[in-house]
Parts: sequence; C-alpha cells; structure tokens
Amino acid sequence: MKAAVISDDKIIVKNFDDEKLNGRKGAVVKVLGCGLCGSDIVKFVHKISPDGTVLGHEIVAQIIDINSDSKFKIGDVIVTSHHIPCGECVYCKHGNVSMCKHFKSTNIRPGGFSEYVYLSEEHLLNVAHLKPANLTEIEASFYEPLGCIVRAVKRLDLLKNDVVLVVGLGSIGILTAQALKAYGYEVVGCDLIKERIDFLKKLGILAYDVRELPKDFTAEGIFMTSGADKAIGTALKYVCNGGKILVFSSTPSDLSAYPNNEIYYRELTVLGSYSPSPLDLKDSLGLLEEGKVKVSGISTEYYIDEIQKAFDDTMSNKIMKAYIKL
Repeated sequence: MKAAVISDDKIIVKNFDDEKLNGRKGAVVKVLGCGLCGSDIVKFVHKISPDGTVLGHEIVAQIIDINSDSKFKIGDVIVTSHHIPCGECVYCKHGNVSMCKHFKSTNIRPGGFSEYVYLSEEHLLNVAHLKPANLTEIEASFYEPLGCIVRAVKRLDLLKNDVVLVVGLGSIGILTAQALKAYGYEVVGCDLIKERIDFLKKLGILAYDVRELPKDFTAEGIFMTSGADKAIGTALKYVCNGGKILVFSSTPSDLSAYPNNEIYYRELTVLGSYSPSPLDLKDSLGLLEEGKVKVSGISTEYYIDEIQKAFDDTMSNKIMKAYIKL
C-alpha cells in the first residue's frame, strides 16, 4: 500500500505491506480521502513528529475487513476520529477530554495519509459513523475538524445573541463562524485576505478586513482561529470588559502575550480548546448533514502523489485547505 511519510523535511510516498486485521478486533478500511489539518502542518514544520511518521486523521474510508461487535459491515463508508477519551479520569470528569492520557494514546494506524488504515474496536464503537448519504466524501471529511470546533463553541459558553468575533478566516475560521451562528450567536469575521472575507460574506455572515473593523466595535466573545502573533492584539482590542477569548490556534512565538493586568482589571476570561469528545463529533455530523455548516468550496483536491504540493500550497495560503485522495 502507498503511504505518505515524513522524510528529511519532506513528505514522500512509499510502499508498505497492506494493513491486516491478523485476528485483532476492529476493522481495516480503504481510505478514500483525508483532509490536511493545520496540526499536521505544525507537526511537520516544527519537527514534532519524527521521520517515518504517517500524518493525517480526517479520513473518509470504506470497510474492507471487520471483526467487531459494532453495527458496521464490509462495504460501509464511514467517517471516524482518531482519539477516544476514557470517560473516567479526572480530566474527562472535568470536561477536559483532550487532556486524558487514554485519549492521547489512541490513534488510527498508521495514519490517514495511507491507502489502508486499521481502526480499533474502540474507534468503531465510539467515534465512527456511517457517512450520511447527502454528503460527498470531501464534505464528510470535515466531521472531525468541525467536531473540534463544536467543543470549542460549547466551552465559550456565552448567552444567546451575544456577539462573537472570529479572528482569522481560514478553513477553521469559516467553519467556526457557521457553527457559532448555528448555536445562536451574532457572528462577525475578520481577516486580511479579501477572498476569505468574501467567502464568509457569501455564507450570509458579516465579515471585515481586520484593519477596517468599526472603531466602536466590541464583542462578548473572541474566537482565535488565526495563528498569527498579531491576532492576540486584535483579540484584546475588541473583546468587551468581562468578555471571553477562546484560543483555538497556536502562534509562532508562543509568548506570554496576554497581559496579566489587562486580564485582571478588565475581568477577561482566556481559555483554550483542542479536541472533541464523542458527543461533540456526533453533533458535528448533525450540523453537516442538516446543512447548518456548509463546506463546499473550502477544500482543494490533491492525489497522494501530490501531497508535498498540498502541504506547500496550504502553507503559502494559495488554498484554504487540502483534501488528499487515495
């Protein structure tokens, strides 16, 4: 089977033995396509993952072999996430599922940028779902990233009709703005790239060039989907006193950029959100299936042999998001 691996600061395609069940519970699936996540790029660029790693987790796949007590059968086309919380540890009990040790230890094998992947029984029972018939494969691939956003929106926990500013309108920002709207908030987006601003406007959501936001604008919530250091200043400028800043991106400098005194005197709340629970994922699939979050036109398709170009085009902002076909 083909799989894309990290090798000497490149992503190259190599041949490996096909994945087999070999008596294990779970399923072997043929990956139809896999979205390229921002976290994949961070792991590649910052050398977090070693050479030989197969990245990718936003998969749409067809079951080709199965040994399971789940509802699935050979031939089913499914979506799945890659991590499963234990539900019993102190992190899970406090709602911090992505800090759970079991969550961090679970994954699809070897990774989504591979022709065949092994899914454990635990994946099948907790985070896998049949692909809805009304979604294309590429639309269904947004199941996991939207699940991350659903959890973050829930953690923001504002009042209905509160104003939320989404800072950064890449693929995650576009999804976030729609999810916030679906959950009853008044949403405004901002970015520096005109095409992305226009994309959100076409979805019926107010959007501005960040340099042209009204001077008197404030928001009860700021949703940080930009990975730029300067976006932190934007968040502090436009959050109202007593407001919340939801951090949903990493920044290059990793500075302590939220001033202590500003948080203290203005009674600001700064909180982070990372990955979803099984319930968040289920809610995500519902938003996609019901058309409350529209993803058509966000992704650009590449074949597995073009994966380095997909990484390069994403990093240079030539595209919003890549979808790798296998």
